[in-house]
Amino acid sequence: MPAISRDEVAHLARLSRLALSESELDQFAGQLDSILSHVRTISEVAAADVPATSSPNPATNVIRPDAVVPCLTPEQALSGAPAVEEQRFLVPQILGEAE
Repeated sequence: MPAISRDEVAHLARLSRLALSESELDQFAGQLDSILSHVRTISEVAAADVPATSSPNPATNVIRPDAVVPCLTPEQALSGAPAVEEQRFLVPQILGEAE
């Protein structure tokens, strides 16, 4: 028995506001069924004594220390801008006044 039906895929598509054709519903139902079957297989293999991990390789957080370094002045940063207003980049308005 499949893990996910074509009707369930259609329902998920509606919830996601995706317009899927009949052939896409069949295709995605098969693909999702395959994915869920693999997840089920992996879940059966996972043992309670094995700690959860996102990677088998140990990861360390490599960060640099915070250091104050010289940076651009506002005038230098805005020097190449086509339009500036009150020390800010001036860009065209894309939303209406009321929004």
